[in-house]
Amino acid sequence: MKKQVLFAGLMALALVGAQAAGDAKKIVVDGSTTVGPIAKAFAEYYMKAHPDVNITVSESGSGNGAKSLINGACDVATMSRAMKNEEAEAAKAKQRNPVQHTVAFDGLAVVVHPSNPLKNVSAEQLHDIFTGAITNWKQVGGPDLKIVVISRDTNSGTYETFQEKLIKKDRVTDRAEYVGSNGAVRQRVQSTPSAIGYVGLAFVEGVKTVTVNEVEATPETVLGKKYLISRALFMYTDGAPAAGTALADFVNLSNTADGKKIVAEQGFVPVQ
Repeated sequence: MKKQVLFAGLMALALVGAQAAGDAKKIVVDGSTTVGPIAKAFAEYYMKAHPDVNITVSESGSGNGAKSLINGACDVATMSRAMKNEEAEAAKAKQRNPVQHTVAFDGLAVVVHPSNPLKNVSAEQLHDIFTGAITNWKQVGGPDLKIVVISRDTNSGTYETFQEKLIKKDRVTDRAEYVGSNGAVRQRVQSTPSAIGYVGLAFVEGVKTVTVNEVEATPETVLGKKYLISRALFMYTDGAPAAGTALADFVNLSNTADGKKIVAEQGFVPVQ
């Protein structure tokens, strides 16, 4: 009898853990460090209006967010890129149905140290800097300093967007330093006179942005698709949330006036 009770208790605990990401009053969010500020601001706003709802936000990267949704470990996967075909197939194999919600738009600003006199870089020059063909700032009209390349980690949607838009099928130089967040890129560039990196629009304070092909990364150039390294930001759910639920309200905040204001306040471009 004791063994049966113990087994039943363990099963109950396992069931509670498995259902943690499906509780109607609890929303678990995981994924992109770029979308993180939006998700956190949305969570703060929603929980203030609905004290009975608990929303937790983690930032493990877009790829890990997708894995969490596929494995049922989160209710919302935040991603700074679209879900890949192989991720969608993995979800299907586990009977998940990822539904995409566009929450904002963003541009990847190219950033250098404030002391760097460089004002513009072409897409070709940027490609050559990050692949290692150009190694000194004097090759692009800058000071005689060896370039320190700062990149996002390869599990990041930000990295994958930069790769897709600029690096194409080539490889980032072996000399590149990889860091885990936009904030870490900014900090490294801010403290290194010869560094170059790329960050979302919300992370340019304290560093100098340079134009790409003479186009500045701004909300206007991102929306007008004039800035080369632009992208949409997403939240994914397993199926479309039922109307009127906390989950539906949360992922649809970006379509409301308050939600758009929050997105803009976080430094991103609201959906239109």
